[in-house]
Amino acid sequence: MTEPPALALRLTNVSKEFGGLRAVDGVNLTVRLGERRAIIGPNGAGKTTLFNLITGEQPLTAGQITLFTSDVTRLAPHRRAALGLGRTYQFCITHLFPRLTVLENCLLAAQALSPVKFHLHRSLTGYPELFERARGALEEVGLGAKSATEVRNLSHGEQRQLEIALALAGNPRILLLDEPTAGLSPAESKLMTALLKKLDPSITLLVIEHDMDVAFQLTEHITVLHYGRVIADGLGHEIKVNPLVQEIYLGAAWETA
Repeated sequence: MTEPPALALRLTNVSKEFGGLRAVDGVNLTVRLGERRAIIGPNGAGKTTLFNLITGEQPLTAGQITLFTSDVTRLAPHRRAALGLGRTYQFCITHLFPRLTVLENCLLAAQALSPVKFHLHRSLTGYPELFERARGALEEVGLGAKSATEVRNLSHGEQRQLEIALALAGNPRILLLDEPTAGLSPAESKLMTALLKKLDPSITLLVIEHDMDVAFQLTEHITVLHYGRVIADGLGHEIKVNPLVQEIYLGAAWETA
C-alpha cells in the first residue's frame, strides 16, 4: 500500500475575524512537500491575511495550523521560522536596509535564524559559514555581482530579487511569496518568474499572484479564495475551465486559453 505524500502545511477550518468581518472563513488546505501552489482571488479575498495567519503575524480566531508535523497554531513567528517557514512581502522596500550593501542585508538575514551572534569587536569576515550562505543566496537570485552595492542603488526589480535572497538565506523548507512580480515591468516579471522556477525543488512554494500567466507558469496546483472562502481547488487546467472561477475572477478570456 502506497503511503500518502508527506505534508509541508495543513490548515484545518482556519478563520480570522476583525470585529464583525470574517476575512478568512473556515479554510481547509493541504500542501505537500515540494509542491508549488498558487493562491489566487479578487482583491479583498483574504489572501494576505491567510499568509499572516500561517506565519503567526496575526492570531487565528478559530482552526488549526500544522507545519510539517508540528502544531504551530499558537507558536510565535520566529519559532515558525526556525522550523523552516520563510516569507516575502508584496512591498519589500520597508524590509530592506537601503544604506547597507546587498551582502550586508543578506548576512543579517542569514544570521537571524543562526545560533551564531555578531560581536562588536569581530570582523564580519570572521563568520565564514554565514558569508557562504549569504553569497550562495545572492548567486541563486542573480545578484552575486551586486553584493557590494548599496540597496538604495538597486532597481525595483533587483530589490525584489534581494527579498527572495533574504528569504533563502534562512534555509526555508517552505516559502510563502506574496505577489513576487507586483510592480515589475514585463521584462522584470519574466526574469523573476524564471528565477523562481529554478529554485531548489525541495522547497515548497505557496504563492499569492495576480498575474495569472505567472501563477500558471510557476505552480501546478491552484487554490481560489473569494470573501475568505475556498471556492475552488485543483490543477491549473481544471481551474481555468471552472465556471465559478471564470465568473468571479478569471473572466471569459480564459475559457479558450
